[in-house]
Amino acid sequence: MHRSASKMTAALWMAGWLALMLVMVVAGREAMRELNVFELMELRCLIGLVLLSPVIALSGGFAKLRTARLTLHVVRNLIHYGAQLGWFLALTLIPIGQVVAIEFTMPIWTALLAATFLGERITFSKLIAIVLGLVGVVVIVRPDAGAVNPGQLIALAAAVGFGVSVALVKILTRTEPTASIIFWMLAVQATAGLAPSIAMWAWPSATAWGWIVVVALAGTFSHFCMARALLYADATVVVPMDFLRVPLTATVGWLVYSERLDGFTLVGAALILAGNLLNLRPAPARPVPLSRSAGT
Repeated sequence: MHRSASKMTAALWMAGWLALMLVMVVAGREAMRELNVFELMELRCLIGLVLLSPVIALSGGFAKLRTARLTLHVVRNLIHYGAQLGWFLALTLIPIGQVVAIEFTMPIWTALLAATFLGERITFSKLIAIVLGLVGVVVIVRPDAGAVNPGQLIALAAAVGFGVSVALVKILTRTEPTASIIFWMLAVQATAGLAPSIAMWAWPSATAWGWIVVVALAGTFSHFCMARALLYADATVVVPMDFLRVPLTATVGWLVYSERLDGFTLVGAALILAGNLLNLRPAPARPVPLSRSAGT
């Protein structure tokens, strides 16, 4: 597949990831008004398994989910489970925009891991895309010099966990189908969270059930989109596209929670968009040497 075509395919899958993650931010905050984080995560995984069943059936059935890399699936999903717990918890401690902005230290860890363990090259254009994205995040957040909120530390730890998880997903996409990656994510995390969710169980109201279903739907199929994107492009290409979630989340915060969308947010969004456009630019074609004809 041509490199530029691969990047555009990855960008389309990442558009699905972005839309579903924005939905999950709002649904997660609303659900956490009533539920504890373990219960929310457990119900998300169990409902997600039901939602994934048609995809599994279309992909060849449960026989196709057999894997020789179960240990890697378990390690990846335990790390991701801890990161996701921290992410949901941070939503209740600090503003939504700040949670997502801090999360965007994730590309630093992903790029370093991908370069170190996956053999991916961090080209100059990829580096500039990451730098522009991070500068855009700093412009939007404008961190104060005061004491760090515990929610910020939890969000940062979650970002590191997400970075490790993305790098491990990239390894899995080399041999595992997308449906298998998502199935094992849900199965491992449902198993890990069963005991604490039962111990802290409180029966949800009808409204909370609605938000839980939305979280499960968005959480399950957002990761399907991410896994597909990583199938078509390097992690160091895919992850900078996710920088767009920062200005988009700020816009959602403005529309849903009346959070102010100021000039700094607009400048930061412009920097992030510039980095993504640079990252999606097709690589220049290499000149093909002309072969000498028999008569010269």
